[in-house]
Amino acid sequence: MRVDAVYENATVWTGVGVTSALAVLHGRVVALGDDAVSLSARSRVDLAGGFVVPGFHDAHNHMAWFGMGLDDVALSGCRSVEEVYDAVAARAAKLPAGSWVVGSGYDQNKLAGGHPDRHGLDRAAPGMLVRLKHTSGHMTVVNSAVLDQLDLANVPVGGDVVPDADGSPTGLLREQAQLLLRPLTYPTPVERIVRGLDRASERYLSEGITSVQEAGIGGGLVGETPAELAAYQEARDRGVLRVRSTVMVAASVLHDLPDDAGFGLDLGLRTGLGDEWLRVGPMKLFADGSLVGRTCAMHDPFDGEPDNRGYFQVPEDALAETIRRAHQAGWQIATHAIGDRAITVVLDAYEAALAVSPRTDHRHRIEHCAVLQPAELTRLASLGLLASPQGRFVNELGDGMRAALGESRVPWCYRLRSVLDAGCVLPASSDRPVVEGAPLLALADMVRRRTSSGAPFGPEEALTPEEALRAYTYGSAYATFAERDLGTLEPGKLADFAVLSGSPLEESALDGLSVQGTAVGGELRYQA
Repeated sequence: MRVDAVYENATVWTGVGVTSALAVLHGRVVALGDDAVSLSARSRVDLAGGFVVPGFHDAHNHMAWFGMGLDDVALSGCRSVEEVYDAVAARAAKLPAGSWVVGSGYDQNKLAGGHPDRHGLDRAAPGMLVRLKHTSGHMTVVNSAVLDQLDLANVPVGGDVVPDADGSPTGLLREQAQLLLRPLTYPTPVERIVRGLDRASERYLSEGITSVQEAGIGGGLVGETPAELAAYQEARDRGVLRVRSTVMVAASVLHDLPDDAGFGLDLGLRTGLGDEWLRVGPMKLFADGSLVGRTCAMHDPFDGEPDNRGYFQVPEDALAETIRRAHQAGWQIATHAIGDRAITVVLDAYEAALAVSPRTDHRHRIEHCAVLQPAELTRLASLGLLASPQGRFVNELGDGMRAALGESRVPWCYRLRSVLDAGCVLPASSDRPVVEGAPLLALADMVRRRTSSGAPFGPEEALTPEEALRAYTYGSAYATFAERDLGTLEPGKLADFAVLSGSPLEESALDGLSVQGTAVGGELRYQA
């Protein structure tokens, strides 16, 4: 047999063992080790001792949001609210009067002075329309020129417009209140989304990412346009969707179908439609909000705020009904739930849906699953559910999460070890652009469990390097029924892999690792 390529002179961690080479034919692995080396090939690639791993698979990210956000004023490095205003002023000075000034990535937990407000933005950018997106995506601050155009008398359920001491709006819109901006900003042009996907997937390849799950398209807080799937198809047709993509569909766009065809999208589309490059994945819905923004639904108040237990983004009975109907219609379901109260309610809803319509191997998910009490972890495992936490959050957001929870609840937060020990498959993800999305950074965080200030954060939840690597490859593929093609390097599977400068299986080596090459379907699409 003559194959397309043999990649040799490497350490190849397949996910089930270690070998020295792999052979590729028609985009798939056909042989490993000596069997691969012995084959005739059109191309032989010497990997010069590199360490090969299955391509990283990000189980929860926002690729379009990240790619388009590369044009925004970058605020993640600001350490005071005045620095935020200065950054806004600098961008405004380059734009015509009346333009939008859009920034993203600020975190009030890291800013002296807290949240920016409309008055400061008015001073920084007079005559402009200003919108600053919180790093979580769950809050937005706007200036007076924008605020004056919003219908503040009709704030959607599940959100609020934060007032100042005098009862006037500060410009901070939380959760569903951000939908008030829709008449001004929605829909995003398909061409702009395609450009964002192009830029994002180029970055992903440089980080060893070969496949992703897009956490919400078509509607809701994270949707860009009702035609969002068309943007992914267009990007694929142009060859600029460079990583394999599974898209979660916002619950708000599902509806009753005629002739008792169930609950879903027109034509009866549901989870699983597509191919190895672009597929429809779970239905995505939001139960609650953000931990660092203190809007997620908690059993007990946030530390230092005795009257604040957060809130749900939809009524609890509506949440349960949507989960029941989507489950009965055959959808995989991915529900955003961060606070422990939200997790309890979501577990109740999944349990009720499964009792009415038992279904094996449903792989329903709880996205983030952040504040997970021990009893609820037991229920999660018994129901066959998947928790989808983000290991990088501990580093970038950990200090703010500790401040919100108080020390006593930190052991429940973004649990990894406990989820594995309960017998669950653990996926790994970034939620990019909420935090930096490079998998090599996340692997180190999953192993070390330290905040950006250096403080330990639930160290008992740490993983071994190999467990972390398995979560970012096989675990994430499993979370969207893709493990038959992805997640390990075995004969018959897609030849998606990353070539690293050294071994990620030793903690001492994690800091110095870099990506030397990334292959999708056996073709090197990135080389350092």
